[in-house]
Amino acid sequence: MALTDFHNHLIPGVDDGAQDIAESRAGLQAMFESGVRSLVMTPHLQGSLTRRPEALAERLAELDAGWTRLTDELAGEFPEMRLGRGAEVMLDTPEPDFSDARVRLNGGPFVLVEFPFMTVPPQAERVLSAIRMGGWMPILAHPERYGGLDADVRAPGEWRRFGAYLQVNAGSILGRYGESARRIALTLLERGWVDYIASDYHARGRAHLRACRARLEEMGGAEHAHLLMEVNPARMLEGEPPLPVPPLRTKRGLLARIAGVFR
Repeated sequence: MALTDFHNHLIPGVDDGAQDIAESRAGLQAMFESGVRSLVMTPHLQGSLTRRPEALAERLAELDAGWTRLTDELAGEFPEMRLGRGAEVMLDTPEPDFSDARVRLNGGPFVLVEFPFMTVPPQAERVLSAIRMGGWMPILAHPERYGGLDADVRAPGEWRRFGAYLQVNAGSILGRYGESARRIALTLLERGWVDYIASDYHARGRAHLRACRARLEEMGGAEHAHLLMEVNPARMLEGEPPLPVPPLRTKRGLLARIAGVFR
């Protein structure tokens, strides 16, 4: 098992993830023990900064310093891990600028984005579509965690239709973010709308990747785990779009389909 994780917060002292090099070291060890062999670190970055050159330069200098320290001190301790960087860009502006390679995943065409304040903004589809039309491939982080989704969970399907790929957190499938996030994550898997699973690991506790993979296998989703945690993230590193992931047939989904027959 060789996993690729591209959503985590392990660069020291730059956001709410690892606070120092010791926590970065512990986080890298936890990821290695979870089976991760390729890892792209994604500190938080406000998209609005990309439209303010001086502010962006200041923020990127902070990230550069943290990245340099991590690679100088820790890369030699984890020779079997391929380390890269990017950012988790908050869409607090409708037109972020992704021209600087440091804000993109491993410097490639993919960008990891999130909606601000864990809520879906107005005209979210237009913003995602504009990113795609600008030549970048947006991956929306943790769609299962945003507030305000309707009971039928239709919005994520629209986000995909307008050009976004969806990345679910491993912990959501395990119920680590509450029952609502777990329910929505399973719904997305059952509809075949999930393109990637990543950790969103903040260097505290467990990374949840190994446990998530085991849970999917228990649900009959060994193929899904392979695509979502190995194949598609590895393709992202090469600048390639994800392969389609078939709907996951769960007992929960089967019961819902049977109930629908009798409505």
